[in-house]
Amino acid sequence: MDAISIVNNEKEQQFQVMVEGEKAFLEYRMHDGVIVLMHTEVPAKLAGRGIASALATFAMDHARRYNLPVKVYCPFVVTWLQKHPEYMDMVVPSSGTH
Repeated sequence: MDAISIVNNEKEQQFQVMVEGEKAFLEYRMHDGVIVLMHTEVPAKLAGRGIASALATFAMDHARRYNLPVKVYCPFVVTWLQKHPEYMDMVVPSSGTH
């Protein structure tokens, strides 16, 4: 995959990337100093290119850079974290409510 340029759109609370005119994003919320990863969306025509994984990596690196604990509600990121345990030290248990 070519290098992609992910941005943090704080106004929309999304980590976003544009690829071939399509927007992929990982939606988040800030709550009491914790970044809550809500939902990842990649358009079907961009599926299978590692874009969702790149968004998850960007989000976790962002959290580490700013020393933010992370709660994960996004099923994709939950699965991704199983393959990237080096980020688990940042994850705090979620209460099950949004």
